[in-house]
Amino acid sequence: MRAVVIHAFGGPEVLEVAEVPVPAVRERQVRVRVEAATVNPVDLATRSGALSEAGLLPARDVIGIGWDVAGTVDEVGPGVTGVVPGERVVGLKDRLDVPLGAQAEYVVLDADAVTRAPSGHSPVEAATLPLNGLTAVQALDRLELAAGRTVLVTGATGAVGGFAVQLAAARGLRVVAVAGAEDEALVRGLGAEWFVPRTARLGEAVRALVPGGVDGALDAAVTGAAALDAVRSGGVFAALVAGGAPLPLRGTQVFNHWIRADGARLADLVALVEAGSLTLRVAEVLPLEEVAAAHRRLAKGGLRGRLVLTP
Repeated sequence: MRAVVIHAFGGPEVLEVAEVPVPAVRERQVRVRVEAATVNPVDLATRSGALSEAGLLPARDVIGIGWDVAGTVDEVGPGVTGVVPGERVVGLKDRLDVPLGAQAEYVVLDADAVTRAPSGHSPVEAATLPLNGLTAVQALDRLELAAGRTVLVTGATGAVGGFAVQLAAARGLRVVAVAGAEDEALVRGLGAEWFVPRTARLGEAVRALVPGGVDGALDAAVTGAAALDAVRSGGVFAALVAGGAPLPLRGTQVFNHWIRADGARLADLVALVEAGSLTLRVAEVLPLEEVAAAHRRLAKGGLRGRLVLTP
């Protein structure tokens, strides 16, 4: 089968679509015939060597690329229940020390990392949900903010940020969204109560709207200390990049959030998609062979959805 791999770290030119053996299924695993796989910032960090430099990616001769996937179950291993061959699913590969990723013709995932795909949506759309949707909902869960509280979401037009705005609003949280000045209508449509254009003086701008500061922040744009300044003393702050959390000034609770695969939680997100409460956004679809072009496009920024590869 074909799979996106690298043999050395570097720029997009190190990406290769190689012929590799179809992965075998083991106990409590499923093999998925990939119909769509999303390109995410973590893929760029894998390819460039940033994850390795952070001590998160073990050294190997061949490293596969890709985390989230939509496709059809091809085979199930012993001990698997609730998932059958022929079923359309979405899933997430959250382990770094495995030889192949989701950007391939087939991928093997733990059975508890997949759930049925949302009905009424194409595999291309469905593939944009697992990584970014789970990142947003799990980070919000850790913030533990009750309905009526205020939350700041930076990068509100991005894949994680857009989901976070919708999920937070659905919980009854009052959302302050940060994005480009041209995106106000978009983020308000996602459920934001307040809008702040990107600014170097973020704390000041947010506190002008929410005196005393917001109760919590989900920093999808990795603004760090600038977003923390918008949080009230004793508030809570979720950083979404390894090692990128600011110091917990003013008694704030600051944590780095790292995603974990969770088929049950992903099923909750699928239900929200089917109910029309969560929006799947695709920026562009490219064939697997154009993975290097996808990396270059993602690195430029400014996308209002995800790039998706199809084998």
